[in-house]
Amino acid sequence: MLVDSHVNLHGEAFAEDLDAVIDRARAVGVVRMLAICCRLGEFEQVAAIAEKHDDIWCTVGAHPHHAKDRPDITADELLEMAKHPKVAAIGETGLDFHYGYSPREDQFASLRAHVEAARRADLPLILHTREADAEMADVLEDEMGKGAFRPLLHCYTGGAELARRGAALGAYFSASGILTFKKAEDVRAVFRDQVPDDRVIIETDCPYLAPVPHRGKRNEPAFLPHVAEGLAAVKGWTAEECAARTTDAFFRLFDRVPRP
Repeated sequence: MLVDSHVNLHGEAFAEDLDAVIDRARAVGVVRMLAICCRLGEFEQVAAIAEKHDDIWCTVGAHPHHAKDRPDITADELLEMAKHPKVAAIGETGLDFHYGYSPREDQFASLRAHVEAARRADLPLILHTREADAEMADVLEDEMGKGAFRPLLHCYTGGAELARRGAALGAYFSASGILTFKKAEDVRAVFRDQVPDDRVIIETDCPYLAPVPHRGKRNEPAFLPHVAEGLAAVKGWTAEECAARTTDAFFRLFDRVPRP
């Protein structure tokens, strides 16, 4: 039994064959999927997927690339959207200084609004970080001082220091197909040495980052077992132990999603 903690099913890549994609995931043992909202304007599309399928839940949030679209977003607005019965988390939000698609000040403002919403709703907070390790750690530590919340550093490719500081705050971490890439030894080292065994989950983050042996193809949740294999190798777990540990961690974190 596997659960996919981060899938992007609502884009054009899946428009014509979404049902087939979902069926293939079920066929390999994926029993729960979390459809991620990256643009606030797409929340209705994401929620509609979750409404249609009993084994899919969703989130509400704005990826840092799109923070500029609504830099004035408030926690109250996010909380209103999060009243949908299939919303299981706030996000994806975060900081991305690699592309600079949104000004830094907009990213910080959006991130803090999402943190407040997650804290008030007692929902997990899904975080994207790229080339912003120190800044993300500073925000998380500052915000945790205002009141507890539950962070997930998703598709983790950051360094050991953010992992250390995040783990000290109780953060969870998710492994993606990147963990299987030949040149990703630095990522594997962080998962091996810094990420707590009881706070690690897996994801596909489709339609990108397909794991080996599917690298270069359109990613999809049916490839999740390959991510699990990669994490098991890093952690020294059997396949069965990896599935059990990551599934248990998923349901602890996303506690609004019922076990099958």
